Amino acid sequence: MRKALRWLLAFTVFIGTLSTATAATAAEPEATGTTDIKEQLLSIPGMSLIQEKPYTGYRFFVLNYTQPVDHRNPSKGTFQQRITVLHKDVSRPTVFYTGGYNVSTNPSRREPTQIVDGNQVSMEYRFFTPSRPAPADWSDLDIWQAASDQHRIFKALKKIYTRNWISTGGSKGGMTATYYERFYPRDMDGVVAYVAPNDVVNDEDSAYDRFFATVGTKECRDRLNAVQREALVRREPLEKKYAAYAADNGYTFDVIGSLDRAYEAVVLDYVWGFWQYSLLSDCDTIPADAKSATDEEIWDSVDTISGFSAYTDQGLTPYTPYYYQAGTQLGAPTIHFPHIEKQYIRYGYQPPRNFVPRDIPMKFQPWAMRDVDTWVRHHADHMLFVYGQNDPWGAERFRLGKGAHDSYVFTAPGLNHGANVAGLVPDQKTLATARILEWAGVSDAAVARAKPLAAYDRKLDVRDVEREPALRP
Repeated sequence: MRKALRWLLAFTVFIGTLSTATAATAAEPEATGTTDIKEQLLSIPGMSLIQEKPYTGYRFFVLNYTQPVDHRNPSKGTFQQRITVLHKDVSRPTVFYTGGYNVSTNPSRREPTQIVDGNQVSMEYRFFTPSRPAPADWSDLDIWQAASDQHRIFKALKKIYTRNWISTGGSKGGMTATYYERFYPRDMDGVVAYVAPNDVVNDEDSAYDRFFATVGTKECRDRLNAVQREALVRREPLEKKYAAYAADNGYTFDVIGSLDRAYEAVVLDYVWGFWQYSLLSDCDTIPADAKSATDEEIWDSVDTISGFSAYTDQGLTPYTPYYYQAGTQLGAPTIHFPHIEKQYIRYGYQPPRNFVPRDIPMKFQPWAMRDVDTWVRHHADHMLFVYGQNDPWGAERFRLGKGAHDSYVFTAPGLNHGANVAGLVPDQKTLATARILEWAGVSDAAVARAKPLAAYDRKLDVRDVEREPALRP
């Protein structure tokens, strides 16, 4: 739902270290023994090679791994789950990453991987194509099954990568890393969860309303609220433009039910989407006087931030697994719009059920998030949570209780859904880096320096901004 290119420069401050010097490539990997690493990987039962891509200082493999459709009942069959391995050396630590969605098949390195100068294993979340069983029994898509996918991958690869492991992920990936730790707390030596929402009570979302009442500056909030309201006031002419846009692109609205429902969903995402992906300085790009702005200016602002393709069938279909999980376990926010008169809002924030085909049954499990939240509060060990001050998803976050050990929750000032360790205040950045290095089992001297062990790589460490619907973490 997001237009990535417009915000790419804004996000570079969050991804990796902001070195302006020419990026040094990683050293060539050391010898890993008499057996080539590809042979070692392919000797794992159920592992097959899709592709190997070269990258200086690494070996990068795109692989399929055979997984049970149902870990509780392996007789139900198997499916092929896509993973990637960024191999540096078996003598280095390994970072286990998932974004909670599809996996990228291009070499990339997450922040903890750069910090520990390690290997990286990345997993595609089950039911995101092509890692979907056929036929798909959607009841097999839940947080325990996904955690069990990670557990099996870890057990298979731990025989090769025997040093310490750290799991990580951002947004839904941060949630995934946390759930994995809850169900398999003995697998990882540490967890780094970025901007991970924690919707413990699905029907109580007042934290989001409080967030939007104070985030940023009043001037910026007023600009955004005015454009959002104006887009609903001008619903009739802008929906005509939307219909032409949909016809030109072959977009349909069968899942959500109508173009009118889709239009309102996009508009109501506007303010959330801005704070999720933009900086306070980006307020200068928002029309200063919405009432005097042209229809085209209102359309362009909403489309740039929210994306009018998001709630079409074509926009929803790739993310059906997320919306299914939001409506069965993860929960989803509901917020109010006090700056918009009631006559302009017909549907409000629509539930995940509206974004999933009706032939897929859904039933919400309110105990799922309560269980995880209770476990984190009382049992978190070697866990680091990083949030952005201006990220709406951080309004409901993970918190630590008295039972937590060597675990931390930090907030990066002024940052959004791209917040990371590099964006923390200096003391917290030093502490977080040192703890990650300690958990990775590197030398005491490296821990004491508390600096990333690998040089910043412009290609490997700067990723395309992951733009997505505002109601998708």
